[in-house]
Amino acid sequence: MLRFGILSTAKIGRELVVPAIQDAENCVVTAIASRDPARARAMADRFSVPHAFGSYEEMLASDVIDAVYIPLPTSQHVEWTIKAADAGKHVLCEKPIALHADEIGALIAARDRNGVLVSEAFMVTYSPVWRKVRALLAEGAIGRLRHVQGAFTYFNRDPSNMRNVPELGGGGLPDIGVYPTITTRFATGQEPLRVQANTERDPEFGTDIYSSVRADFGGFELSFYISTQLAHRQVMVFHGDEGFIEVKSPFNADRYGAEEIELANQNHGESRHFRFQDARQYRCEVEAFTRAALGENEEVVTLESSLANQKLIDAIYRASDRDGGWEPV
Repeated sequence: MLRFGILSTAKIGRELVVPAIQDAENCVVTAIASRDPARARAMADRFSVPHAFGSYEEMLASDVIDAVYIPLPTSQHVEWTIKAADAGKHVLCEKPIALHADEIGALIAARDRNGVLVSEAFMVTYSPVWRKVRALLAEGAIGRLRHVQGAFTYFNRDPSNMRNVPELGGGGLPDIGVYPTITTRFATGQEPLRVQANTERDPEFGTDIYSSVRADFGGFELSFYISTQLAHRQVMVFHGDEGFIEVKSPFNADRYGAEEIELANQNHGESRHFRFQDARQYRCEVEAFTRAALGENEEVVTLESSLANQKLIDAIYRASDRDGGWEPV
């Protein structure tokens, strides 16, 4: 069993990741750390976790954990990923693991010098939904892929929410823009060459709240929009010359609708639906991470893939300043 320590009492850890680890077959939470000892103890008691630490440093120095999960504000991801790796712990860090591509080299160096696994927590890449999409594309179920279309939106104007605080790494592209990009790259195995984009910022918060993006992958295009101030919507559609694949509730599985894939192929006159009763993408994520950390041959999100994804996000920001011009990735 891989023993996890949780670095903070953040909501995503409390509600999604810690329950997934406790439900998993090959890992367990053995420690919670918070700068507030009472909060650490309260969360530890809630999940019957034996150890609670009043500082992150104290937990990293302990021998009761083998790995850490980091759900801290985005601006702290690089710092604490390096500290955890230097403490000899495997690291599963929430997305985005960095805010700029040039920060990821330091993470790769920390991983390599300590011989640990460091992975960005893109739960979608472990979901049976997205692995099915990848398989359908690989087998030519829609012919030649020509276009990918996506959207991810929600409405949040809470000034205290980290997504609306620039100093904490807030903004729509770091929070949700990474999902259409990572899933397209994961499902197709292709990388973008250049992008066009338009981005709008909130005049009060200063964070990016809307982006419309067109990315050229050579053989196909990806177009998507994201927003932190639009009504809730999620969709991803892969359109080929023979049919299309539409992914329902593609990112927050079963929270924006059914976990379902629709496949239509006009040449074969077929329409098929693949339904997933409970994809448990967070459990799939932590179990795969554990197998890889324990030395098994398991596919995980590598820092090299994280670097490629962040280069695309960085290029979207640059393209947004070019007034419609193409920006190389």
